[in-house]
Amino acid sequence: MAKNKCPDCGSQGFYVKDPQDQYNISEFDLEDGEIIYTNVEADAPPLPVADDTEIFCDRCAWHDRLKAVRKGR
Repeated sequence: MAKNKCPDCGSQGFYVKDPQDQYNISEFDLEDGEIIYTNVEADAPPLPVADDTEIFCDRCAWHDRLKAVRKGR
C-alpha cells in the first residue's frame, strides 16, 4: 500500500491537535489517502480529521492542512 508522506522529511506519521486542548492529540498514518489511527486509547476516541484540518508531521516541524498531503499522492 502506498502511503502519503510529509513533503519535507518523508515521514509517514502525522498527528492532529484538539483545538480546545493542545495537549490532546491523535496520531495517524495515511495509507492510500485513508486515515489509520495509531496509539488509540480505549477510553478516548480519536479526534476527527477532515481535508481542512491542520495536521502536523510526527518527525519534523512541517504542518499544513490534510489536503496538502493528499494532493501529493
